[in-house]
Amino acid sequence: MNKPYKIAVIPGDGTGPEVIREGLKVLKAASEKFDFEYKEEPFDFGGARYLKTGKTITDRELSSLKKFDAIYLGAIGHPDVKPGILEQGILLKIRFGLDQYINLRPVKLYNSDFCPLKDKRPEDIDFVVVRENSEGLYKGLGSFKNKGGKNEVAIQVSHNTRKGVERCIRYAFEYCRKRNKKKKLTLSGKTNVLTYAWDLWQRTFDSVKKEFPDIQTDYAHVDATTMWFVKNPEWFDCIVTDNMFGDIITDLGAMIQGGMGIAAGGNINPKGVSMFEPIGGSAPKYTGKNVINPLAAICALSMLLDNLGESKAASAVENSVIKVVNTDLKSLAAGRMGYSTEEVGNLVVENL
Repeated sequence: MNKPYKIAVIPGDGTGPEVIREGLKVLKAASEKFDFEYKEEPFDFGGARYLKTGKTITDRELSSLKKFDAIYLGAIGHPDVKPGILEQGILLKIRFGLDQYINLRPVKLYNSDFCPLKDKRPEDIDFVVVRENSEGLYKGLGSFKNKGGKNEVAIQVSHNTRKGVERCIRYAFEYCRKRNKKKKLTLSGKTNVLTYAWDLWQRTFDSVKKEFPDIQTDYAHVDATTMWFVKNPEWFDCIVTDNMFGDIITDLGAMIQGGMGIAAGGNINPKGVSMFEPIGGSAPKYTGKNVINPLAAICALSMLLDNLGESKAASAVENSVIKVVNTDLKSLAAGRMGYSTEEVGNLVVENL
């Protein structure tokens, strides 16, 4: 018998604990069906703790996360905490501290009725965005000059290293090959005006692609990428891009796949501890009402299982979600769930 997987659970704020509860329910059912063991350990990182103690996440707590096989995150965000404190003090600190240098965002349509685009089917919207997750503008480098004055200047630095760019691009090529669908990787950037950072990205991409002759490659400016997401999403297989552009285009991707209620993502360290989460926020106004859609959190669980190597369990969870949204939850297309948060979790378990 293999050792139990150790999973750190961060329910977080708002409706985070509610959706994580349903995800853990599905995890328990999947472990019984596919015969693997796990141990979960909860962590109270979030807005409530910050308001009580003034702490986000300490260096010691961050270090303790390194002993886990994966991290399962609900949502971070509290209406009584100034924007940026929790995001930088918890989310970015975990991503940077655990070197989760890839943000992996599958964009997959499960039901044609969920898509706001005319005549698009599930086979038309099935691609993955590989976003660099540790550099760029989100590195937090910059300065003010004459702050508060009439001639104030704010400088925000996009910090890109050859090492950081290359490992992201290499991961994208390897993922595209493993995905084994269209075997096409698109570099999305802004080479025409961001002539330092994107010169580095383009040169690195051109260098690495020589090692992957089986992968078709192309390039699209990021503004054109958003246009093609809407007009011809079927053109894409895998996309690789930087931190900020990836942050922007994946929200558009979530909308064309059916909304934040279905979108999941992973913060990946291929040789370390990765963290998986629903893309939507903490939705504090719905806290405790048992009405929030837990499917994104359950899809994040599927990604977590796949990352652990439990591919059969991961596929079963995703296939159960697909079945549920094409039978019981068809009303999601009209913005109505029709079931409670708990009932949706039960449906996924029943269809495993």
